[in-house]
Order: sequence, then structure tokens, then C-alpha cells
Amino acid sequence: MTMAACPGCVAGAPMAEGRAPAGLPTHELVLPTIHCSACIRTVEEVLAARDDITAARVNLSRKRVAITATPGADPSPWIAALAAAGFEAHEARRTGAPSADDGLMLRLGVAGFAMMNVMLLSVAVWSGASDSTRDFMHWIAATIALPAALYCADPFFRSAWRAVRVGRLNMDVPISLAIVLACGLSLYETMTGGAHAYFDAALSLTFFLLGGRVLETRMRRAARSAAADLAALEPNRVMRVVDGAHQSTPVDAVRAGDVLWLAAGGRVPVDGVLETARAQLDRSALTGESDAVSVARGAPLVAGEVVLTGPVTLRARVDAKGSTLRRLVQLAATAEGARSRYTSLATRAAGVYAPLVHGLSLAAFLGWWWGSGDAYHALTIAIATLIITCPCALGLAVPAVATVATGRLFRAGVLVKSETALERLAEVDTVVFDKTGTLSDSVLVPPAELPDVARGVLKALAQASQHPLSRSLLPALEGVEAVDLQEAQELRGRGVRAVWGDVSVALGAADWLGAGAGTVLRVGAETYPLARVERPVADAAQALEALRAMGLDLHILTGDRAGNADRVGRALGVGQVHASVGPEDKQALIRSLQAGGAKVVMVGDGLNDTLALTEAWASIAPGTALEASQNAADVVLLGQKMSGVPHVVGVARSARRRILENFALAAAYNAVAIPLALAGFASPLMAALAMSSSSLTVTLNALRTRASR
Repeated sequence: MTMAACPGCVAGAPMAEGRAPAGLPTHELVLPTIHCSACIRTVEEVLAARDDITAARVNLSRKRVAITATPGADPSPWIAALAAAGFEAHEARRTGAPSADDGLMLRLGVAGFAMMNVMLLSVAVWSGASDSTRDFMHWIAATIALPAALYCADPFFRSAWRAVRVGRLNMDVPISLAIVLACGLSLYETMTGGAHAYFDAALSLTFFLLGGRVLETRMRRAARSAAADLAALEPNRVMRVVDGAHQSTPVDAVRAGDVLWLAAGGRVPVDGVLETARAQLDRSALTGESDAVSVARGAPLVAGEVVLTGPVTLRARVDAKGSTLRRLVQLAATAEGARSRYTSLATRAAGVYAPLVHGLSLAAFLGWWWGSGDAYHALTIAIATLIITCPCALGLAVPAVATVATGRLFRAGVLVKSETALERLAEVDTVVFDKTGTLSDSVLVPPAELPDVARGVLKALAQASQHPLSRSLLPALEGVEAVDLQEAQELRGRGVRAVWGDVSVALGAADWLGAGAGTVLRVGAETYPLARVERPVADAAQALEALRAMGLDLHILTGDRAGNADRVGRALGVGQVHASVGPEDKQALIRSLQAGGAKVVMVGDGLNDTLALTEAWASIAPGTALEASQNAADVVLLGQKMSGVPHVVGVARSARRRILENFALAAAYNAVAIPLALAGFASPLMAALAMSSSSLTVTLNALRTRASR
């Protein structure tokens, strides 16, 4: 049995007083096995006790620890210290500073503040102020509005300039023209003592458009690259054995034939051959195989596998750049690039809308100039047309719905990470599930002939362990009184042992206890084998039935053996089961389904699912999934199990309907407003008010998004 220790949980030690943080973190380690507050305490205690570390702070959601130490220091001693405490750790690869959001929230706040103040000044003008009083109000409005518009609309100006410079149009071109022309005409009116200025129109336009851009940015902020996270699984440095001495070496410097040393809990950095007599491996991340695997000297090791017993030595078969993990990174990056070319509904609408807006405004200017001979009046009508057709409602149509939908999903325990995820999920017609850890989990079952005293020992040992398999025994032992144990200790990859009175007892891997294979209970000299049964997760059958009712085709895709896969498939009523499939074959099968016209949503939790998750039209990962799988997925089920899958698809379908309704509302608004503007019945201010009303209507309609089929 793979007994993944949680030393902090076992020890339950109080948190030591740490030193105050000084400066920004200089290093980051990935901790894939932590999962509770006790783990956090233990990791921080181990690192804080070191003289070469100033501060350490664990982020449980990201499963990482940020360390403040000497920049450029070798983290190998810290990784070794954590391994000795029972935690797998490896250095995170830094991919550069996080991208900035152009200060959109600050710009939105400035635009809102300036807009309200300019509108207050406009009220005085509307109330009858004239001559010098009116001019004074206009100059104050100009002083507020011009710097505010220049600063707040900068993202639109930059985007528009980039588009125009290469000879194309985007949504930001008419937006920028409307803002510039409204401000320019208003400044001209102010300088010449005119009766009307439209600074409030320019600012309200900027404010509503920034609101849509902020909503869109919130959707993108959570997205991370699966390829980058797969690369982070590879340690930056490894221990190379040279003339019997251990040398910390950059992993990129590893060459075929090098001998490497790994501590227990370490992840294999490159493909190699085991040189230690025996070792136990966790291959579930790559193959989906639920059982730990015992291997002997000469057995092949694959980059990404976890060594549960150690230390071990291995001889590299390939250079670091040729490892399996590197190949998975390249394949994931390719799949991500293909999926990122999906064109959202808003982008497709913009491709038609932007040229239309420019054409109408130009036609209004030329027509009125030719008909009236008054270029100023023609320009006013053209600006009103440009503002009234400005794509505020269109710009809000998708982000408003997406924000409402993702907010409701988050409150239900579902995290949406991609800005186009809901649109793609609304289109899926096929669901492909990984089996192990997604649709099913493994439980241990005590033998029926187990003596009552041994049952008490078994319950006590199960309670002393944090391993999921150990905890799975507890329902079968309900009503059994646990015995009192002393010196309970859990060993990663092996099991848990203790003393009961003067008798040694243990629960764990049979080869650790010298009892063959599988998982056993040892009480003194007696050994009792425990059966291991795989069963569907509690809500899997209900979730799959809901998906069938929604008209979706269901598949199971797993690296596990055919017998286990077929058993779970029969229990859940899924006839299309694909077993013994490796990571690249999983990706190929998804590609094959989609080449046949299917739009697939992949649901998986392991490293071996990462390629399939990135290849699929859309993807979902459970909250218990590996970090790489969560980052590959569009959606993560934080607080839900499989019941979250039909819920997400239902909300996505509802969101798509709201988006299409918003486009229809925007079209209806334009059908009424554009003729009025072209006919000269709308001033730039009236155009801004109409535009604001359409934006509010779209936002209110977005609130109707809910789960549905």
C-alpha cells in the first residue's frame, strides 16, 4: 500500500514561533503532497529552523512554499530537510513576473470619480447657467475630464493603435475615436464659448467600457499554463554521484550515463535504470495505476514517477532534454496552443461590428455635410452616431454573463479558470472520464475472520494514519473500540507502526512487513491480509445519469488494467471503456473523437491526464487532482465531486443562452438608436445616456444566468 505520510497531521505539534519575514521571497518550492494545516505548520517549522532561511510561508491552495533566503542559494539542503520530514519537494521553475493588468481597477475608479464630478457640473449647465458661469463650468469640467480620459482610456488607445498600425480594425478603434472626438469637440465648444460640451459623455463611455474590461480580466487572471506546470514538476537541481560524492547539479546538465541519487519521496528527474537492489514506485501520475509498484535492480524508471522508498540511485538513460517529462511538456504546449485559437462569440461579433460602426459614422458625417453644408453640425451627428453605436453593450454581453455564472459556480464550489470555458462547455456533446481518483477510489476491507482484538488494533492504526486507504477502513470498523497505542509513527510509502502494550503492531505494505504483496495488518507475529476493492465515488452514478439526461455521450479512459476498468464501467453503466492507455494514447484518443466531429470535455485528475485535458475541447479536474492537472483544466471542482460536472455543463448552457440574448438586446438597441442618431435626433450626450441604458439592460439580463439543462 502506498502510505503517503502527512507528518504534520501525525505529529500535531504546535507551530513554532517563526522569525519575522524580511524582504521578498527569493525561492519557491513545490510541495505536491501537502493537504492540511498541520502540513503547513510542519513545513514552516522545518524551514524556519534552518539558519540559512529568513522566512518561509506555505500557500496550501497552490501547494507551494515561498522562502526568503540568499538569492541564488542552492535549495537542495532545504529539499533534503523536507524529505527527511516526509514531504516531497522540488524547486519551482520561474517563468517570469506575472503579467500586469494595466491598472484597470484604478482606471475604473478614476473614470467613475471623474464622471460623477463632471455630471455634477453638467447639472448646473442644464439648470440654466449661461455666459461666463456656463463657460467657467465647462473649463472646470475640461480640467477634470481631459486628464482623466487620457489616463483611463489608455488601454483602448494602445490597442487601437496596434490594430491600425498593421492595417486592421478591432473593437477598440471605434471606442478610441468616440472618446477622442467627444473630448475634442467638447474642448472646441469650451474654447469658443459654445452652449454644449460632452465631457460627461466621453467619461461615461470610458467608465462602462472599463467595467467590461475589468470583468473580462477577472476571468483571465486564474488561468495558468499546464505546460509550464508540468515543467515545474521537474526539479531544477539533482544529486549526481561522482567518485562516490554527491554533487548538486542543474538538471539540464544531466547526461545519459550519469548516476543520480534520490531521497525517499523524490520524483525521478530523467528516464533511467534503477541501480539499487529494490524500490517502491508510485506510477499513478503517469499510468493511472492505483497500486504502488515494487521494482528490482535494472528496472526502467520514467521521469515523473515518485520513489516511495529510498534513498535510491539510478543511471540516466537519456539526456535531460530527452526525458518523458520534457516530451509531455512539449505535447501539452502544442495542445494548449491549438485550443487557445478558439474564437469567442464576442470576438466573432466584433469582426462584423467594428467596420459597420465606422462606416455608419462616416456616412453620417458625409451625408449631413453634403446635405447641410455645415461641417460642424455633421461632425456632431457623426460623433453621436459613433457613441450611440459604441460597443459597450456588446463588450459587456460576454463578461457580464461570465462573471455572474462563474460567481455562482464558485459559491457552489467550482472554479472557472478560462475566459472561454463556459462557451466551450455549452457546446460539448461527449464526456470522457478518467477512472482512478475521478470516478472511483480504492478502499481496504478487513477480512471477515479477523479477531475482535485485531479489529481494535486495526482501527487504532487506521485512525493514526492520514493515508486515504487507511482512513477508508474506518466505515467497516464502526462500532469497534480502538485500542490504546503508543509511539505511533507513519512512514511514507510504507505504512504506520506502533506499540500496543508490549506488542509491535503495524499496518502497511506487505513487502515492508515481509509478508508478500498487497496490504497487511501485523499484530505481533500474526499477519492478516486486507482486501483492496475499487468502488465508484459516492455521487458518480447520479452525475453520469444527469449527463445522459442532458444528451451527452459517455466514455471511461484509464491507464489502469482492463479488469478494473470494466468493473467500474459496468457499475456505472458506461459501455465505452478504454483501458491500459498511456498519456500520449489518451491524447490521441481525444484527438480521434474530435476529428470525428465530437466536442469532448475531459474529466481527469492525474499527471497522465494532462495531455488529454489540454487536447479536449474543454476540461474539468477534481479539487483533489495534481496541480499540473488542475492547471491544465478549464474548470476545477473545489468543493464538489462528480455532481459538479452536470452542474457546470448546465450553467454553461444557461450562460450561452444569456450571451445570445444579450447580443439580441444589443442588436435591438442599435436598430432603434442608429436611425435616431443618423437622423440627427440624438446629441452626443443623449447618445451616451442611451449607450449607458443598453449596458445596464445587458448587465441585468446577465443576472438571470442559472443552472439548467
